[in-house]
Amino acid sequence: MAHRASPMPAPPLDPTTLGDLLRVASAPDYTRWEDQIRRAGGCSDPIHLTGWTLHKDRTTGETLHHYTTADEPGGRLRLACGNRRASRCPSCAWTYAGDTYHLIRAGLAGDDCRDVPITVRDHPRVFATLTAPSFGPVHNRPDRGACRCGAQHALDASELGTALDPATYDYAGAVLFNNHAGQLWQRFTTRLRRELAARAGLTRRELADRLRVSYGKVAEFQKRGALHFHAVIRLDGPEGPGTPPPAWATVDLLADAIHAAAAHSYTSVSVPSVGDQPTRSFRWGTQLDVRPVKAFGDGSDITEQAVASYVAKYSTKAAENTGTLDRRIGELAELDRHQVPDHTRRLITACRDLDSLYPDRRLWAWAHMLGFRGHFSSKSRRYSTTLGTLRQARADYRATQEATALGLDAREPDTVLVLTDWQYTGHGHTPGESALAASIARDLQLNRETAREALQDQLALEGAAA
Repeated sequence: MAHRASPMPAPPLDPTTLGDLLRVASAPDYTRWEDQIRRAGGCSDPIHLTGWTLHKDRTTGETLHHYTTADEPGGRLRLACGNRRASRCPSCAWTYAGDTYHLIRAGLAGDDCRDVPITVRDHPRVFATLTAPSFGPVHNRPDRGACRCGAQHALDASELGTALDPATYDYAGAVLFNNHAGQLWQRFTTRLRRELAARAGLTRRELADRLRVSYGKVAEFQKRGALHFHAVIRLDGPEGPGTPPPAWATVDLLADAIHAAAAHSYTSVSVPSVGDQPTRSFRWGTQLDVRPVKAFGDGSDITEQAVASYVAKYSTKAAENTGTLDRRIGELAELDRHQVPDHTRRLITACRDLDSLYPDRRLWAWAHMLGFRGHFSSKSRRYSTTLGTLRQARADYRATQEATALGLDAREPDTVLVLTDWQYTGHGHTPGESALAASIARDLQLNRETAREALQDQLALEGAAA
């Protein structure tokens, strides 16, 4: 039987927050406020709307249902913010991670509900990690021996990933690489198709008639502040996951083509010399990891579920593990107030200093991301379903629930006229509401974990019985 760790206790409240909490909890409309927050998943920064919705019979004009926020707590309806970042809203990030998990896993294991046949499991697919090059030696924990500084650092040592010699570390190069990482990935995928065509003895156009490359990827920041990509790369037939690839398209051929594409001179991005900055040509680092994804595992950790979970985990993160802020920076003085580590401060300062030299790259606007301005998670067109499709399915399910609750499910949709008027009126919580919402979010998380463990125990028992 699975065992769950005890939840972390909530931190003590200051008198102001405690007083506001008691005010909210003792209000006559608290039950309805709590219901709104539970429906929003315990969102830590909900969107506030005012307005109304009216359902009328198209033929008779009869009012079937009327809702207005005038009777809601504070005259507002609170909806989930939908932020993907766990540092900003853990509950909405949990939903985003769940959607990403299903998106990635559907492209690995198939999902008939999402138009990805289960036969996709038989297609060649690998889990590849492309890393950044070196910008100077940093404190690390090598597999053998000690760090270059002579110490054997602990796993949680604060100096890990920081420069051994800040005076010679290429901070400008590091943030410029992050800034151009999206272009570097685009060049890699283009070169990968050329490498596959060369190995098959085909032209690029002929390859497109026989083979399609699909992928889903996520970005991750290393402690040193350099970006790298984890990607599921899959070979399909010309029409996507529903068609099998040619027999010559194997996992070994795919892995070999990935190595060649990452190392090719075409897969580089040049940054011209401006001011005191030299001309740079960025390429992927030498640490390239390519592993086959197994359907049911072979004793390794590269299974469909593990890979989907890994990608989903990092889809809700940004550069917070380096000590940077999770929002745009107005001035460098903010770094002092938030005690940003020196290594990260230097990277952010490099963004500011380079912004005037490369104005089209908007480095200062993305200094909190250490220069990176792309999507943290993305996929090719035919990899699997889309996040929009998953969200729409959830919205349709809730709309069906609402129609049933209102007694409108028996009516034909075309016979019901829906009129609405909504206005944005703000977002967030008061201090007391924030504490109560965090408690609700913890309860919801505990309930989810309990349900998941119960399902795992049930499946284990069924497997043992079989």
